[in-house]
Amino acid sequence: MTQDTTTAPTRDTLRGLLDPAAATWLDAALTEAHAHARTPDPAGGAVPPWELRFAAAGRHCGQDHADTVRTLLLDAADADTGTLTRLYQRGSAAERRAVLLALPHRVTGPDALPLIEDALRTHDSRLIAAAVGPYAATHLGAHAWRHAVLKCLFTGVPLDTVAGLARRARGDGELARMLADFAAERTAAGRPVPADLHHASHLTGEEF
Repeated sequence: MTQDTTTAPTRDTLRGLLDPAAATWLDAALTEAHAHARTPDPAGGAVPPWELRFAAAGRHCGQDHADTVRTLLLDAADADTGTLTRLYQRGSAAERRAVLLALPHRVTGPDALPLIEDALRTHDSRLIAAAVGPYAATHLGAHAWRHAVLKCLFTGVPLDTVAGLARRARGDGELARMLADFAAERTAAGRPVPADLHHASHLTGEEF
């Protein structure tokens, strides 16, 4: 299932950053997640204990470490696309962000694209930034990817957040046209054109 192990966080690295109580909580959470990976889901549709831990990660380990904790839990539980989708759909914005960030090393094919597409329909800049990472760079179709770039410009998400921007923008005349139209609309409305837009246009090779 693993696609990109080089970017997955390590348990030992995280434990070194946590206080003793948080480290103990993390160990228990990962133990539950490992146990879940070896056993069927609880009867009667009960929520597996590790998923409750997933939701509580920020409260116990701090918001600065929550994404890493949640990624470790997903890996320990060997979460598949169905589990990721369920966690995303019922999760808070922070939990959804963690699911999006985990996609590159949890899902090898395009099955999780609906999660990316949903995040890109929001106006939450943190979700949008997470959605335009390596998973989108690999699997998002050209039309949707171009609109994702425009969505970043519209919501103020820096384009250096867009994974694979230089590779995918190169020679993309349609993206260049969309950027030019966006710039014209901003100018006509008396609004500044984001500096990132000119950078993206330059990458296409068709500056206006």
